[in-house]
Order: sequence, then C-alpha cells, then structure tokens
Amino acid sequence: MTKAFAYVRVSGKGQIKGDGFPRQLQAIKAYAAEHDLKVVQVFREEGVTGTMESMDRPAWAAMITALLADGVKAIVIEKLDRLARDLMVQEATIADLQKSGFTLISVAEPDLMANDPTRILMRQLMGAVAQYDKSQIVLKLRGARMRKRAVEGRCEGRKPFGRDQSEKAAIERMRTLRADGLAFDKIAKRLNSEGIPTRTGKRWHGVVVNRILTGSNRFPEKVIP
Repeated sequence: MTKAFAYVRVSGKGQIKGDGFPRQLQAIKAYAAEHDLKVVQVFREEGVTGTMESMDRPAWAAMITALLADGVKAIVIEKLDRLARDLMVQEATIADLQKSGFTLISVAEPDLMANDPTRILMRQLMGAVAQYDKSQIVLKLRGARMRKRAVEGRCEGRKPFGRDQSEKAAIERMRTLRADGLAFDKIAKRLNSEGIPTRTGKRWHGVVVNRILTGSNRFPEKVIP
C-alpha cells in the first residue's frame, strides 16, 4: 500500500467550519480506498486564497517539508482548484513536484501529472476555467458592494460612530457641550469625567471628538446624522 498525504484547502475564514473540509476529505479517502493508498497525514490550509503562491501557504510548506523528511512521495487533492485557482500557480507547483519526484493525485482529474500533450492541454483548460470562475466571483462581489454603497453611502470598513444605539447618547452629549461653547479637548475631558465610554474602551481625546462631530470623510469615526 502506497503512503500519501492529503491536502485540503478553503479560501475564506468563514468556510473553515463549513462542508469544504469534510467534503474534500470524504472524496480523498474514498479514492484512496479504491486505489490502494494509505493517507497518513492530512494538511489543512485554512482561509488561504487559491491565487497565493504555494510556498507562501503554511500548510503546503509544512507538507513539502514532511515529504522531504519521511519518504512519502504522493499528495492527494480533491480537485485541481484546491491546489490553486490561478493557472500559473498550478503549473509552477506541478512542475516543482515533478522535479522533486513527487506525485500529485487529483480525485476529480485522474492522470493529472501525465506529460502527453492532451493531458497538459486539459489541465491548463481546467485551470483557466477555475481562474475565470474566480474572476467572476470577484466581479459579482465588487458589483454587490458598489450597489450597497450607492444605497447606503458606504460598505466596507468600521461602522461610523453612532450607528449603534449605545453610541447615540455620547453623540448627543458631545453636541450639547459643543453648543455650550466648549472646545473639543474640553468636551473630551468632560466625557471622561462623566464616564461616557468610547467604542474602544480608551479615553476620549479632543481630536477624536473633532472627527466625530465634523464628520470628516478621512476617518471611520464619521458621525451618523
């Protein structure tokens, strides 16, 4: 029975507890059972994009170190886009594995590392499709953010100070003190003395009060009208 490592990857932190890892492992273990392979270790790449160079990935780097150390020569993946979505990253990684005498096995794409022209063409086509799919996802997300920004005025970054109900009282107090003629630093001092909390739990400072009350676009503390 040939020993092998399993490599599984999900792109986003929010996918770590999803079905990505169980699905990949199930497919890999089923393939291993049918092809006389023994998976001796599983390397999980958590929240790492498929466009990142392979050696910049912690789990992949650890796996290559283990391959060089203990004599295992095979890696099993569920499918090619778990290795990488970027075509150039795919090809560079496969070439490096071949050069080192390692075998990459894809459950969904048998004979992944074969050198005949047809196999190479198919591998590159599959990589190009995966890269296209990734680009489409990026464009869709960008469009959704633009639509949300058009409606709400903003989309990313920290919420403006005052979005939470618990912060509205602080803003009203600032406005009252400002209307009484107090300078921003004196407002901050008064807020601290009255025990009015900041968002971060730190002390109030005049510059922060200024940013909030003036609604400067340069700062995330912009106040909600």
